[in-house]
Amino acid sequence: MTQKWAPETVVVETARPPRELDAPLNPAVVLSSTFVGTHDLGTDGADAEGIQYGRFGNPTWTPFERALAELERAELPGLVFASGLAAVSAALELVAPGGTVIMPRHCYLGSFSAAKDSAAVGRFDVVTVDIADTDSVQEAVSAAAARHHGTDRGVMLWIESPTNPMLEVADLPALVAHAKGVGALTVVDNTFATPLVQQPLTVGADVVVHSVTKYLAGHSDVVLGAALTSDPALHEALHHHRSIRGAVAGPWEVWLALRGLRTLALRVERSQQNAKELAQRLSAHPGVEVRFPGLATDPGHDRAVAQLKGFGSILCVVLPTSAAAQRATEAVSLWTPATSLGGVESLIERRRRHAHEPHSVPEGLLRLSVGIENVDDLWNDLEYALGTALAAT
Repeated sequence: MTQKWAPETVVVETARPPRELDAPLNPAVVLSSTFVGTHDLGTDGADAEGIQYGRFGNPTWTPFERALAELERAELPGLVFASGLAAVSAALELVAPGGTVIMPRHCYLGSFSAAKDSAAVGRFDVVTVDIADTDSVQEAVSAAAARHHGTDRGVMLWIESPTNPMLEVADLPALVAHAKGVGALTVVDNTFATPLVQQPLTVGADVVVHSVTKYLAGHSDVVLGAALTSDPALHEALHHHRSIRGAVAGPWEVWLALRGLRTLALRVERSQQNAKELAQRLSAHPGVEVRFPGLATDPGHDRAVAQLKGFGSILCVVLPTSAAAQRATEAVSLWTPATSLGGVESLIERRRRHAHEPHSVPEGLLRLSVGIENVDDLWNDLEYALGTALAAT
């Protein structure tokens, strides 16, 4: 019987080996760089009929790539990469030489740095926008499309929603529809939301990218990325980039990521509950500002309610000064000061410690990646740290 499972079931049941007598429940790890084959190969060395070589594929990748495709409702298998930034770089390469990439002014620093490096050598132009301002984004896309009229893949709209770290929420359906109407590609970094909260391909996005390192793997023990699309030409281009540029993943890492994926629904459910509870408590805390789409007072709340199946597990607290924010990160004992996110443990970071973080990010902003610990323990540790930081202000 063929059926369409809910995402919470997909993460547990999909991409298992066939149900045969004494078959293993879990896919195996295949540790081989070389695969048997004698037939002709494509121009990039990739094998349309098999694997041939470890840079083109690995049987360990296949179950994970199938699972991601099912979660994101992609019509083609996902493509796993050596890192999230490797997937980002492959997606950016889809833009035609001399084209334009339109990016949120607040987005993952790695994505923005990769785009700026390409712009610096004349690969394409980069335009930044406030992704929550739908009208201005649409104007920027239309203007770029007019400049590159007739150029295939001349314009790309890069979307994060919610954004990193300011948590702005984009009107994803409206932006994707407008971009399609003028012939622009749309790429959505879905790392923060995860496929359990939104599925951008279902509203027409061309490509979705993930840092698998974060929520999908979920245990802070692998570095991986992924890209997904339902467009055969884009899929081939992404696969070609991975094969020729060598941004390939190790089989052990992908096996660990699939194991982590099995608990994604439980982890996201618990961490979102914790994040919402902490945001509500913080909203009553004197001396701090809270950013979280789950709060009714947040600018992105109504849009998040309309578009998302949850509010995510990232929240931000803004203290009066950079020094106060630094003191808070030094005063915690349960929260871990670190730059990543999406694991089972709760992390806290002063974002302006990064030299290239935009100046529009407040000096005192703390990004909190909320984990699955007891929420009262998290609150008590955070409340103490904030009290210590503010008392010295």
